[in-house]
Amino acid sequence: MFSGYSNFSQGVDNTFAFIIGISLFFLTGISAVIVYFIVKYNKKRNPVASEIEGSTKLEIIWTIIPLVLVLFMFWMGWHSYLPERRIPSDAMKVKVAAQMWSWRFEYGNGKVSDTLYVPVDKAVALYMVSADVIHSLYIPAFRIKEDIVPGKDNSMWFKALVKGSYDLFCSEYCGLRHSYMGTMVKVVDQGTFDKWYASGPAKLDSVAASKPGAEGKLLVEQKGCIACHSADGSKIVGPSYKGIFGHKTLVETNGKEREVTVDEAYIRKSILEPEADVVKGFAKGAMVSYKGQLNDEQIDKIIEYIKTLSGEEK
Repeated sequence: MFSGYSNFSQGVDNTFAFIIGISLFFLTGISAVIVYFIVKYNKKRNPVASEIEGSTKLEIIWTIIPLVLVLFMFWMGWHSYLPERRIPSDAMKVKVAAQMWSWRFEYGNGKVSDTLYVPVDKAVALYMVSADVIHSLYIPAFRIKEDIVPGKDNSMWFKALVKGSYDLFCSEYCGLRHSYMGTMVKVVDQGTFDKWYASGPAKLDSVAASKPGAEGKLLVEQKGCIACHSADGSKIVGPSYKGIFGHKTLVETNGKEREVTVDEAYIRKSILEPEADVVKGFAKGAMVSYKGQLNDEQIDKIIEYIKTLSGEEK
């Protein structure tokens, strides 16, 4: 507590500390009174029960005091909450895409990252969308959290005050690999951020670009495909890319099992219509369509990458 890592930390921490302090005060006080009454009015000391009449004055006191305390707690929380809903006009805008089970951050110049990079002492506004289910962006150190509901405009903002690396989680259970949906917030000085930002969208160097499937590999990383599909044969949420191209596999189509060959047409259809042919042994509904997110050229590059994992190339 009281770390001061963001502009919202102090308000949240003060509210939390006040509520905890009041709770501990009454816990201690009420417990002490209970012990005192147990000792003073036990059967040995007070063999005959006494008649105690009500006290209007006492009832008014123990009604007003808690009411004032609760209203003050509400005011502190509301006072901290309101600034979180007022995004400054000069805030740096970042588009956030959440999907099972990865984060994607897109900046104004088209640069995309799976890590949130921000400059210190600069207001940053996050405009968030979900490609599938409800997610929730949570940065504990900054004391901020916002649900990301599909089909709804979701936004939040903050100003990081201390340079460093901070955890970023999804705090809304969103499926089998929910616990893996974590990344980092990197807070750097303005000069370092400007240099990183000016480098533009992720590109392949000449050596990497010469390797077959390199551009496709970059795409599956940027689009979060690697959260569900491995490249080493291990089973995650979806089938592994390794060794799949050109081989036959069992799928369920309209409730019926059939055998298909994993070729270019099948992969393309699986990307655009993932519910059409679900590989046996994997859950239906785990993948969303990438129609509108990937064009034909990008899909071709992904297919080329998958071919390299099966020992085949175009």
